[in-house]
Amino acid sequence: MHLRLIKMNTIDKTYLPYRPCVGIALFNKDGHVFVGERIDTPGAWQMPQGGIDESEDIEVATLRELKEEIGTNNIEILKIADEKICYDLPHELLEKLWNGQYRGQEQTWVAARYLGTDEDIALDADARPEFSNWQWVPLEKTIDLIVPFKQDTYRKVIDIFKGVVI
Repeated sequence: MHLRLIKMNTIDKTYLPYRPCVGIALFNKDGHVFVGERIDTPGAWQMPQGGIDESEDIEVATLRELKEEIGTNNIEILKIADEKICYDLPHELLEKLWNGQYRGQEQTWVAARYLGTDEDIALDADARPEFSNWQWVPLEKTIDLIVPFKQDTYRKVIDIFKGVVI
């Protein structure tokens, strides 16, 4: 059970934990990464990511999240970041996401090489699709597509994976 304090109908996030999460920088043969446009936030793009289930390791979570979000997990893992990256949700999203149980996410980022074809990608493979559209972009360009509260996270991801050999 998570402790949370309510002040004037808002959650005080300082007492909330971070949600364990995996983020995936999925590189194609041209060295570009996959980004999807969120169904619930048109115009907001992100790399695949999602919660790590209890007793699930990073590799298994990576494969599961890719299968759920893009319909394929035909990949080779290239690097798992040594450091975890945390971000806080803006106050207006605290009560809307994860039933107000988390202040944000603590992400372990994975760089992976995509071994499939564009035709293998199916955003509607899961009963609850997250993306409405997708594209391949240079890793450095992701910073221009992501929502502002995740930009520092993406700057760190770019720095961690800028030397990954595809």
